[in-house]
Amino acid sequence: MSTLDINNVRKAYGAVQVIHGITLNIQDGEFVALVGPSGCGKSTLLRMIAGLEEVTAGDIAIGDRDVTDLPPKARDIAMVFQNYALYPHMTVRDNMGFALKQRRTPKAEIQERVADAARILGLEDLLGRKPRALSGGQRQRVAMGRAIVRNPNVFLFDEPLSNLDAKLRVQMRSEIKELHQRLRTTTVYVTHDQIEAMTLADRVVVMNGGVIEQEGPPLELYDHPKSVFVAAFIGSPPMNFFEGSIENATVLRLDDGTKLQLPKPDPKGRERITMGVRPEHFELADAGWPATVSVVEATGSETQITARIAGKLIRVLVRGRTDVKAGENIHLTVNPDLIHMFDPAPIPDVALEEDH
Repeated sequence: MSTLDINNVRKAYGAVQVIHGITLNIQDGEFVALVGPSGCGKSTLLRMIAGLEEVTAGDIAIGDRDVTDLPPKARDIAMVFQNYALYPHMTVRDNMGFALKQRRTPKAEIQERVADAARILGLEDLLGRKPRALSGGQRQRVAMGRAIVRNPNVFLFDEPLSNLDAKLRVQMRSEIKELHQRLRTTTVYVTHDQIEAMTLADRVVVMNGGVIEQEGPPLELYDHPKSVFVAAFIGSPPMNFFEGSIENATVLRLDDGTKLQLPKPDPKGRERITMGVRPEHFELADAGWPATVSVVEATGSETQITARIAGKLIRVLVRGRTDVKAGENIHLTVNPDLIHMFDPAPIPDVALEEDH
């Protein structure tokens, strides 16, 4: 196992800059998730760590070795791809041991390592099968097994669960987390799914436009987002936003003239803000912000209410059940400590797309 140090790394394709000076230090045995929307640069950064993309500027070190200019095979990393990349004509056993065979590892050692990985991943009964006889989840476990047998310093995962159905994704998330807890290998995991990032990682790095928007433990990003972008991207359903001017320190006047009583003054004393409230932090009340219910979706353990405040679509998440119905007028309150206030900023598509 090793540390991974990324120092002021940049990537350009001709005149187009896609990574703008990223510095990131990953500790030995740490699980770090790179998350962000398509085009944010997370996969490009992962490929530079792997040596599959050249670094335009900056340097990358694994342990005490500068690997910036080393080919992938010399970096002592193992990568798990989105599309599994298994050899269709080989058995599971041969797929898992292929990289070791290429290194001319003794046959007995290959067999031992493959057997150990198969036992960890529950593949012992599948070693004689070929990929076409495996389910999607089994193929992904084989791809992980192929990485494990190499005993690398760093694991790299490039959206490994995106081809699986919802139920398998949940199952594989648990298996990947359990695997990391057992092996404690330094891991970098790329995903566009913030739920994967939140549940798997020790630290989440939110990327936007080729830079790091914010990094930290998952719950720190959830509780204390530093920007509208992070607040919109972390959390499901996404945060609700209200932009307007502050009057008399206690009222938020929306652009259509609607006035909402602020649960607390803006600590920075700004004249205009974007206010954020997570769906699960609203509470139904007899008085408060007025809203009109559009849709009620009950799942049993919770109820999601889609409503409108001054024509703006919002979401409210109620634990348990409620007798609220579509077309009904309701009132909402929120704990002042759970209100988020930001400088005015455009609401990212990651939040808006949920409203369509």
